[in-house]
Amino acid sequence: MTNAWLRSLQRLAVLMLLALAAGAQAHKASDAYLRLMAADDGGTQLRWDIALRDLDAVLDLDGDADARLTWGEVRGAWPAIDGLALRSLAVPGCSWRVHEHGLEQRGDGAYAVLWLRSGCPPAQVRQIEYRLFRDDDSTHRGLLRAGGGEDASVIVLDPRAAAVELPAWDAGAVRAARAGAERPQPSLLAEGVHHIIGGYDHVLFLLCLLLPSVMRRTPQGWQPVQRVAQAALPLLAIITAFTVAHSISLAVAVGGRWVPPPALIEPAIAATIVLAAFDNLRPVLGRRRIAVTFAFGLVHGFGFAGPLMELELSPGALAWALLRFNLGIECGQLAIVGAALLLLFAIRHWRAYTPWVLQGGSAAAVATGVFWFVERTMM
Repeated sequence: MTNAWLRSLQRLAVLMLLALAAGAQAHKASDAYLRLMAADDGGTQLRWDIALRDLDAVLDLDGDADARLTWGEVRGAWPAIDGLALRSLAVPGCSWRVHEHGLEQRGDGAYAVLWLRSGCPPAQVRQIEYRLFRDDDSTHRGLLRAGGGEDASVIVLDPRAAAVELPAWDAGAVRAARAGAERPQPSLLAEGVHHIIGGYDHVLFLLCLLLPSVMRRTPQGWQPVQRVAQAALPLLAIITAFTVAHSISLAVAVGGRWVPPPALIEPAIAATIVLAAFDNLRPVLGRRRIAVTFAFGLVHGFGFAGPLMELELSPGALAWALLRFNLGIECGQLAIVGAALLLLFAIRHWRAYTPWVLQGGSAAAVATGVFWFVERTMM
């Protein structure tokens, strides 16, 4: 067997490993949704929606291992689910009990719904420690909505963080806060950063745009650029088109309270990865690359919209949440693009850059995108 064949087989093996490794991490970032409300009896109630897929990963709800959860399996697991929830939530001086269960079908799957009650009045619920899936899923976050109307606050709960101070959220405390200190600001900007960095498909799409940025196609093949500006300026136009597009679709989705179903959006995101990566191998987009990237950005924006859509905020609170969430996405995106661009620029003269990093990485992205597309269309 010739050395050329050996190198080809080695490269194919590496690409398959890369595709399998990326595919193994292709899960949706985990979110749970919590809503604090005043109870009719003067106490406090909490609605807590937790994805069944996340509960199944920890509690093994699928007793017969047929990859399909039935109502009987979920009903039999309520005591275990209740125990997990009550162990994962702490409010100083307050005890909680689960008094009602339910199931709800959301855009990204079925959720267990738990209604919790506490005898503590809302004015006493000023701090919360959230520990759900702390040791099981580093991507998990709880999105807490406290109060209602224009006074609703949105707080991002990180299971690995310390207890969180809650802003005034019941009507009486909100009036007192307005007369005194300014209300704390929720951490949706940080959640936007977490959402883009934890979204492996969005990151892979950005990397597909970045890989050829430090090279130029010439009649003699790929040649490295001489200055970082030669890579950054064309890339800036492409990233701007992507940013503007996903901001538009995110605003349309959240403002209109409508988003295409995940069964359509998730495979479409995978398809954008395949096309962007394939263009690095065979230039099929040409001068339309910016326009096509804009269209891709519209698709990705609908993918970003999910967490905010589930919070059911009033228009005013939603607009403010959207602004901070989108700023967080942009900060995370800039961090990824900046770090990756500097690294790629530093290694652009490496002889293996074109065959291994640019072409090999793009081929691995094509394989991963195809894998995700098939996986998401079969869900």
